[in-house]
Amino acid sequence: MKYKTLIKKLKLKDEDFAAIKKAVADAETKTTGEIAVAVTPESARYCFWELLAADCVGMLVLLCMIPFSQKILELYRRLYWQNEPSWILPVFFIVSCLAAVLIAFYIANIPVIDRLIIPRSVRKTCVTNRAFRYFTESGVYDTAEHSGILIFVSYMERQVRIVADSGISKHISQDLWNLIADELAENLRKGEASKAFVTAIEKCGQLLAENFPPREENPNELPDGLVILEDAEW
Repeated sequence: MKYKTLIKKLKLKDEDFAAIKKAVADAETKTTGEIAVAVTPESARYCFWELLAADCVGMLVLLCMIPFSQKILELYRRLYWQNEPSWILPVFFIVSCLAAVLIAFYIANIPVIDRLIIPRSVRKTCVTNRAFRYFTESGVYDTAEHSGILIFVSYMERQVRIVADSGISKHISQDLWNLIADELAENLRKGEASKAFVTAIEKCGQLLAENFPPREENPNELPDGLVILEDAEW
């Protein structure tokens, strides 16, 4: 999924990006903690599952055609007024199955179909792994007090993760982060992306402020605002 397509699906405009960035900046003025926000089109390439589904469709097409082998040969005779060569039926089956596989693979890449094909446990694991990977790549894990958190959304999988560093995890149960993540996912489902992110940022900021209040020196260690990640690597 392309960058512009993802932005369009989330219904985000320039003012929404500005509002999200302001929400992060405001939240971080009340705490020494850091908040990072990221969205990815999908957390992994699920080609194995898509190809597996397409192959199953191709096999089904073959099984459906076999009982009609004689009718296919009779159709050839009517069209060409001659007896069919010995290779015509195998070639017809091969071409038909390949066409079915290609069409099925294309359809399997449609997000709504993808979510039906890919096992939920696989999607869940891939999103978690991608979230932790970006947690490391973005430097959220490396703040001075280990009080950084990542709000991570994977669009295709329709899943949200909030990853908290070790410093803040000692004070706040993961259950609280999960409640915020569930609310964020629900607001995204309603098509209120800007409000969803701002609300989640504010709630995360409140939890950080309670445990990591601001000091006289309160450097901004990470960039503010929403980051749109590239498609997952092959």
